[in-house]
Amino acid sequence: MTATPESWERLDVWLWYARVAKTRSLCARAVQEGGFRLNRQPTDKPHAKLRVGDVLTYTWGSEVRVWRVAELGTRRGPADEARELYEDLSPGL
Repeated sequence: MTATPESWERLDVWLWYARVAKTRSLCARAVQEGGFRLNRQPTDKPHAKLRVGDVLTYTWGSEVRVWRVAELGTRRGPADEARELYEDLSPGL
């Protein structure tokens, strides 16, 4: 998908496309419970607008993950396709 400057996607949908959790409702719940930052700003809104180039920081288990959004998704595809949606900037890489 080619993103235009005004292109955006809901945070919970993008997380589901990126295979962070098994269902979209689990992604939405994880965002609502806190621990997510979008461009350094805390968010607990599953409907937060995510754009290409945004930096997403969150804790998953005991790990802190930092991802730069490389693409907006169009579907929940295989894991290889999901990894193309982000660039992993996590500490320790």
